[in-house]
Amino acid sequence: MQKVPVSLWTLLAGMIIAPISIWVGQNHHLLPEAASQQAPLVDGFFDIMLTIAIALFLVVEGTILLFLVIYRRRKGDNTDGIPIEGNLSLEIFWTAIPTVIVIALGIYSVDVYNQMGGFGVGSHPHQMSASAMNVSQTANIGIGENPQTKNKPADLVVDVKGIQFAWLFNYPVSGISAGELHVPVGTDVQLNLSADDVIHSFWVPQFRLKQDAIPGVPTQLRFTATKPGTYPIVCAELCGGYHGSMRSQVIVHEQQDYDAWMSENQLAQKQDMNHAVAVNSENLSPSEFLDPYLQNLQVTPATLESLVMSH
Repeated sequence: MQKVPVSLWTLLAGMIIAPISIWVGQNHHLLPEAASQQAPLVDGFFDIMLTIAIALFLVVEGTILLFLVIYRRRKGDNTDGIPIEGNLSLEIFWTAIPTVIVIALGIYSVDVYNQMGGFGVGSHPHQMSASAMNVSQTANIGIGENPQTKNKPADLVVDVKGIQFAWLFNYPVSGISAGELHVPVGTDVQLNLSADDVIHSFWVPQFRLKQDAIPGVPTQLRFTATKPGTYPIVCAELCGGYHGSMRSQVIVHEQQDYDAWMSENQLAQKQDMNHAVAVNSENLSPSEFLDPYLQNLQVTPATLESLVMSH
């Protein structure tokens, strides 16, 4: 009986392993919903790494199982195994293949990092808000402009501060402060991150983005959300006893809903509204309490005073 060449067995194994690993790499459903412009870049890189990992796993584990069957000790065979020392061709093979894979993945990862904006941080110090500029002239760490937004300022800038154990969001243009991040869909958003106490890490799994907030060192995170919805913001850096509860959410609106939210919060956070809430009406005299309504009631201060005195 003629022996089947090893090359044919290798080809057959490749024809079986390749489609299985590719299918698993493209249909694993291990990642959450992708909701940012940067997410597909990360997902594509992850899919390729998983495809390669599945192929290597099948090759290594399949070879082990195959050898367990073919080279098992037969009944009555008490001899030692054949003494084989070294195989230069095999050693070159199993060294060259991983080397090529690692170099290729390294080049690919740098390209993904560049497309996400990893090389674009600190290019535009004028984009930072006044509060962020007080810390440093530019953020040199994080995710900034990508090749598509090169030399373009972000559409929306938000200052994000991490404290034990909460995230605070300030919109420097409108003056709005909130405990949640609100952004419009399809808008180029730049977050200027800072921390007052310890290192925190701003992470939105659906955006595939994570950036540390470091005390005294401004960092940046720039992204574009692609799907309306509410997504969790998690602190991914152990920052103290209540680290696990340091959560918030980013709410991605359609543009008209975002404009409505912005208008409502600008009205609610006006200086005079804050003052009105802070004043205890029980400590006001009747004339002081009614004074804001005089113009609408068309009542003069003299008439109001006489009414008060008569009672």
